[in-house]
Amino acid sequence: MNPFFKLILKLMSSPRIDIQEDYQGIRKFQRFFYGTPRNSYRVLDDQICSEDGSHEIDVRIFQPKKLLHSEPILYIHGGGWVIGDIDSYTKACMNLADALGREVYSIDYRLAPEHPYPAGLNDCFRAAEGLLERLQFIDPNNLSKWIIMGDSAGGNLAAAVSLLLRDKGLTVPYKQVLLYPVTYWDHSEESPFASIRENGYDYGLTIAKIQSYMELYVPDEAERKKANVAPLMAEDLSNQPETLVITAEFDPLRDEGEAYASALFKAGNKVRLHRINNAVHGFITYPKFATPLDEAYRIIDDFLTRT
Repeated sequence: MNPFFKLILKLMSSPRIDIQEDYQGIRKFQRFFYGTPRNSYRVLDDQICSEDGSHEIDVRIFQPKKLLHSEPILYIHGGGWVIGDIDSYTKACMNLADALGREVYSIDYRLAPEHPYPAGLNDCFRAAEGLLERLQFIDPNNLSKWIIMGDSAGGNLAAAVSLLLRDKGLTVPYKQVLLYPVTYWDHSEESPFASIRENGYDYGLTIAKIQSYMELYVPDEAERKKANVAPLMAEDLSNQPETLVITAEFDPLRDEGEAYASALFKAGNKVRLHRINNAVHGFITYPKFATPLDEAYRIIDDFLTRT
């Protein structure tokens, strides 16, 4: 790994960054840094009404420069369920749409701690229902022809949405892509996954940060052990979409993501697992020329286009 980049990661791992106290400041920084995207004919903002009618869920739709495939992607952003929004992920989703030649629907779900579990999950599930309603209108014979994708906490939510769709008898997407997802509930030193201890101190995303995110998202520890929060705890992982799990070598979440891929495979699902070497957590938001992102685009495109 580049020594300068490793130094930057070390600084980002500072224990002085307390997620539970500093999350609002991080959000303000993101809003300042990313801002609101300029009007573009390739970006459309829309809203979906929540199931109980209490609020609107913002959706940002990205059109690729060249539309090559009809199956849209429902994208759920990362940020530990606490930070991140459709503005901070606009560049990432635009690059993704262009790289894959598909429409991308980015969901602005409610964040903890103001809206703890299951608020964010409910918003993502409702967005999936909304996309299914749109597909029903366009082509009722191809309701499964959509893709769900998410990174980190968004990968966690994507996996949970797929499980909920199956359990509620709705159409699951035909493929899902989980980028370095959270799949387990314990990220302390006692975690069963070695990558937590190996990579949980010096690579930006630390054990302390992961634990803080989880505590803000799901204050009740007993709730964290349920499948909708920790998909790896699900008793039944059958009838899930064909899945691609991408992990990063120096990510504390690496092993639990790979364990989820293994569990899905053992449950009878089609699964592809790819680890990106010399990479850290969060690379989906890197500039599109970055080596880990270029590799991820190639792997995702191959996975989605291969029948």
